[in-house]
Amino acid sequence: MEKSVKFSARNRIRSFSFAINGLVNLVKNEHNARIHCAAAVVVVLLGIFFKIETAEWMFIAVAIGIVFITELFNTTVERLADVVSPEWNEKIRLIKDYSAGAVLVAAITALAIGGMIFIPEIFYLLQ
Repeated sequence: MEKSVKFSARNRIRSFSFAINGLVNLVKNEHNARIHCAAAVVVVLLGIFFKIETAEWMFIAVAIGIVFITELFNTTVERLADVVSPEWNEKIRLIKDYSAGAVLVAAITALAIGGMIFIPEIFYLLQ
């Protein structure tokens, strides 16, 4: 049976530093993560410019979060698969494709949410 570890603020802070390190490394090392960051910045700036409503901000925040969560999982799967099977493996390729597909679905969903929020705003601005 595993021994219970007492709560420690120091250990919690340390675990946050690991998580932040993971996010920093993701953005630093993954081209797609940088694209997602740039898109998130553009969307936030558009939201500020158009003064979108609180509910719309919630949809934007969830969409951005889901894209980054799937990108983190995709990168994790790819790195782990490379360790498990460094040589070409058709099953590993399929697993990586599924993982990348999840990111694509998240990105398309985020794009749809952004379109529903911002396209009417842009049309209104152009009238």
